[in-house]
Amino acid sequence: MAQKDCPKCEGTGWKPIEVNGIRRVTPCDCQNVEQAALLLKHARIPPRYEHCELANFAVRKDSVTGEKNPSLEKARIDARRFVEDYPSDFGLLFVGPTGVGKTHMAVAVIRELMLRKGVQCLFYDFHDLLKAIRDSYNPGKQSTELAVLQPVLDAEVLLLDELAGSNPSDWVKETLHHIINWRYNYKKVTLITTTLLSREASGRRPGRAPSGEELPDLDYTLNQLGVTLRSRLYEMCKLVQMESDDFRKAVKQASYKFQVE
Repeated sequence: MAQKDCPKCEGTGWKPIEVNGIRRVTPCDCQNVEQAALLLKHARIPPRYEHCELANFAVRKDSVTGEKNPSLEKARIDARRFVEDYPSDFGLLFVGPTGVGKTHMAVAVIRELMLRKGVQCLFYDFHDLLKAIRDSYNPGKQSTELAVLQPVLDAEVLLLDELAGSNPSDWVKETLHHIINWRYNYKKVTLITTTLLSREASGRRPGRAPSGEELPDLDYTLNQLGVTLRSRLYEMCKLVQMESDDFRKAVKQASYKFQVE
């Protein structure tokens, strides 16, 4: 739909151009702006993450070397290339500890896809999705499980945030398997973020980073979802590993200051 006050097309949706001395019309850019605004409106991105862009993602310095964190820099490069190369036959699996910036990066990708390429995207926190499905079983609710799941299954690009948890129930595994298997079979692009669990939780000897912090365990985290689903995720998504300290603790806390009276 064209913008009524657009100076280029005067609300018609078509702007005049001249090609080899011949005056013609072509679709106006304002239609793309309008479409992008609608896509963003229906993408369900929470207000907390509406500002997230690849350009404003903070690649922090490594606490040991003082250089830019190489895993965060590579993650941003991978995300930018993914947007540039889209459409693609694979998604992205962002993995890392809490507070490293996985959700920021993933949201930045779908924002770029919507704004630059007009791609229909959908954000869903995995825990919120499970709650919506459970609520649909309540006889007093108007929605059904199918009504909740269908947009998730059909979205051109789906972002599932905070996918894995410790010891998920059989029902959670079954629900996730249904979503992933459907999107796998119909070649739907899926972006996923998951917080890695520690090696200590797996009963294995925990590894340590140079800073002394405990290293998370990727295999253990994905094994929580089942071997078949883990294998399918590796086939569906390019792994993007992000390693750093907790941004919320290291940076955000230091930025909070009371105004001087």
